[in-house]
Amino acid sequence: MSGKQKDTAKTLFLDLLIYIASGCIFAVAINVFTAPNKIAPGGVTGLSTVINYVTGLPIGAVSFVINIPIFIWAFFEIGYKLVTKTIVAALVTSVAIDWLSKILPAYKGDPMLAAIFGGLLEGVSLALVFMRGSTTGGTDMVARVLKRHFRHLSTGRLMMSVDVVVVLISAIVYRRVESALYAVIYLFVSTRVIDAILYGADSGTGKVLWIVTQKPNEVSQRILSEVDRGVTAMHSKGMYSGREGEVLMCAVSRSEVYQVMDLVKSEDGNAFTVVGDAGEIRGEGFRSSTPTDKTLKEIIAEHKK
Repeated sequence: MSGKQKDTAKTLFLDLLIYIASGCIFAVAINVFTAPNKIAPGGVTGLSTVINYVTGLPIGAVSFVINIPIFIWAFFEIGYKLVTKTIVAALVTSVAIDWLSKILPAYKGDPMLAAIFGGLLEGVSLALVFMRGSTTGGTDMVARVLKRHFRHLSTGRLMMSVDVVVVLISAIVYRRVESALYAVIYLFVSTRVIDAILYGADSGTGKVLWIVTQKPNEVSQRILSEVDRGVTAMHSKGMYSGREGEVLMCAVSRSEVYQVMDLVKSEDGNAFTVVGDAGEIRGEGFRSSTPTDKTLKEIIAEHKK
């Protein structure tokens, strides 16, 4: 076995271990905290929780079945590499949810605590998966595909739209407005935990990657097709080696950083990547920039009038 094959096998094995750990943590969040307290926190898992409440069908199995058409759709739109990793992560998570549901105790105390701790565990679970350049399917995968057709909408807004629909459905099925409110708290906590794990206390709107690679065309094409983010190439010269080449600049959301770094590494193992903070990003795919936007100086001037 060559060195490259050993690295690939090691990466796949580590991916699987992370997926198993992530799936077990996610299973605790669902079986211990959310499902017993009638909290359906958006996405495919939330919809599966509602279906479980109505029909008694296992949450994990229902979740994976719902994901199947999403995987097929994404396969033709995005490509097989990300979708394949996502299928494995989703399958492991689904199995963990149903298997651990038989042995985990249900917490039926304060719903607020259930929402907080459930969101905390889900945040940890999803952060682990994101760090391996993958997702668990569902809302995230749908948003990635739709973003290719509705470029004027942000991925975050698309994901939020799907989550809102599921949360509203859960409120109707459970006949409790509180269920929707607790679901919102759950989602807020989960998002904050993901950001804290991946990027510490930083909560900027995005990240900027500077990539020095000998394969600029291959790397940029994969970013364009798999992550659906724009790439800018700039002429560069290494002052130590004197070698001329190109540096790629790419602005991404926080959850996409590890995916980009993973595909850069797989395409060019010798690439040099710098990740920087972007306190604010305006333009297609991020916050819209309109002529009505005003500077702080303009707002103060108007207020004085």
